[in-house]
Amino acid sequence: MPKLLRHLLKLVGVLAIVAWSLVPIGLIALSSFKADRDIFSTTGALSFSPTLANYQALWSRWGDFFFGLWNSFLVTVGATVLAVGVSLLAGFAYSRFASKGLQASAFFLIFIRLIPPIVITLPLFPVVNWLGLNDTHFVLIVLYATFFVSLGTVVMRTFIDQIPRELDEAAMMDGASQIQIIARVILPMAAQGMLAVSVFVIVYAWNEFLFAFIFTTTKAKTAPLVISEMIGAVEGVEWGVLFAASTVQLVPVLAFVILMQKHLVAGLTAGAVKG
Repeated sequence: MPKLLRHLLKLVGVLAIVAWSLVPIGLIALSSFKADRDIFSTTGALSFSPTLANYQALWSRWGDFFFGLWNSFLVTVGATVLAVGVSLLAGFAYSRFASKGLQASAFFLIFIRLIPPIVITLPLFPVVNWLGLNDTHFVLIVLYATFFVSLGTVVMRTFIDQIPRELDEAAMMDGASQIQIIARVILPMAAQGMLAVSVFVIVYAWNEFLFAFIFTTTKAKTAPLVISEMIGAVEGVEWGVLFAASTVQLVPVLAFVILMQKHLVAGLTAGAVKG
């Protein structure tokens, strides 16, 4: 196959993947500025008069959505801090201490990550209800963090494995404790791994629906849950308002991923290369 043809096929493949990912997002954002009559019109796909009426209606009639955004922010921040912190400590333990028990538990971490969330969600409901944690930010923070600690631990172990053990030994000779070694030696050098884990947790927690649907009702319901209520509204679906809400909910996490893309790719590459 000629070299030019191979490059052309690669370019077509990349463009197809980008289009597959970005076109739906673009259509949602574009439709949020359309009047209802133009949203599903084939003739007005691109030729329409932009309007902010959908965003105004979202603000005036769906105040719960912005309350849900605040809840999503609180839960996402809490879950990220908890998941990254636990993953760092667990990754350090797996990297620096060897035993048959730890080795077996490493396989267990990978195994439980493969279990569908719904399998553990329903048995947890009566327990959470008995503890009085239903409809609280705390239960979502713990669930989201727990769901990603297994993957985060594997990622952090890979990063910490790249840090020479001699640095730990030198710090111990200077009288540093294990906590001080983690804080002053491991944490600065594994920062990119922590960032990689945080991106995964943030994207998941910000968009998660199942746990929020089962464990919250009013006080801690998140933005995805309010969007689902828009779809099931008794008076019918206001598609323009729905697309406006989807766009507002998408922008923060999309902006974060774009801003962190360079560090995320560098972090994943550094963690994947030995030596």
